[in-house]
Amino acid sequence: MSDFIFKIPQNIILGSYTATRIGEYIKPWGTKFMLILDPTLRQVSTIDKIVQPLSERKIDFFTFDDLPERPESKTIENALKLARQAHISGLIAVGGAKAISIGRAVAALFNSKKDVYAHIEDGSVEETPLPLICVPTTNRDTFVYTDLIPVVDSRSSTIKLLKAQNPIGKTILIDPNLTQTLSEHQTICMNVEVIAIALEAYLSQKATFFSDMMAEKSFQLMKYAIKGSDTLEVTTPQEILLSQSGCMASIAATTSSLGVCSLLALCLNSRYKISRSLTASLLLPHIIDDATNFRKDKLAKASRLIGATQVSDNETKACEDFAEFVRNQLALANLPTRLKDLGVTIEQLSLAAEDAGSLELINSLPRSMTTDDLFSIIKLAY
Repeated sequence: MSDFIFKIPQNIILGSYTATRIGEYIKPWGTKFMLILDPTLRQVSTIDKIVQPLSERKIDFFTFDDLPERPESKTIENALKLARQAHISGLIAVGGAKAISIGRAVAALFNSKKDVYAHIEDGSVEETPLPLICVPTTNRDTFVYTDLIPVVDSRSSTIKLLKAQNPIGKTILIDPNLTQTLSEHQTICMNVEVIAIALEAYLSQKATFFSDMMAEKSFQLMKYAIKGSDTLEVTTPQEILLSQSGCMASIAATTSSLGVCSLLALCLNSRYKISRSLTASLLLPHIIDDATNFRKDKLAKASRLIGATQVSDNETKACEDFAEFVRNQLALANLPTRLKDLGVTIEQLSLAAEDAGSLELINSLPRSMTTDDLFSIIKLAY
């Protein structure tokens, strides 16, 4: 097990209606802000839950919502230009992983004199970031607690990970009420991705006792959210349980590492604009099957914690039940079960495997893997 090093400098606030206090949380960081907003939130009442508290506290802000399907370098350039011209004192990023990633990139690069592509080539950002408050509207974000920022290079449609030298984000505000606008299909898909993130952290070579504790708690909370509690002791609403499970999984991954599902999902989203949650969900049963060969003990424990198998079942059956549990979740939402159903060819998927092999994350997988190993898993899921 790896040495334990724990440092999450952000102030994490999780609870119902916490978004109504966003004006209070951001006030210490300045008087003029840029609101980076997922445009889909304009179609629901979510935008009002953010804008109204800011307006009531007379906080000066303007909105940037010209966001593509991915956190592209071209979009970050445009947002940076507007932010610098407006002489803002801080940023607010509201939405899914795309909006949060763009907000983190703008905050990190705001004080730099180099352009975005120079940083992409270098792979790091050394400047002090601008104050940022992140308000995720999904129950998972794989990078928000880390010093890594995923950016899609618009020139090549490949994913790059920028490493920041300073914490990105003063506060992460998680309001479970903001996730209730998701469809049932989106919710199930993201729940499976949370399971994938927690399992990746649990099986990683970088796992510690702390990341194991966070991952195990994430499994347990997800069980309560999906199947309910065996007793009447747990009466927490489902949306809160899902947000808590996602938060625990993300912290587990921060103190351990992400794995194959997240790695390949990033690369497929970058190249072909395929949903990261959907890709991770399709890959997870095959990752479980692969992990059965070398971490059957931890895999079986995770299966029991999430309620996929009986406590009395042996390790082999527990692992099989875990993979079947994931497949059943996908079937409930009538989601695709094979990568070929997503409209990509096996040749295109081979490029995603090559992209994944060039990222630093490949060195932290549960077992040593090459691009050939990644492609083998892709072929199983195809």
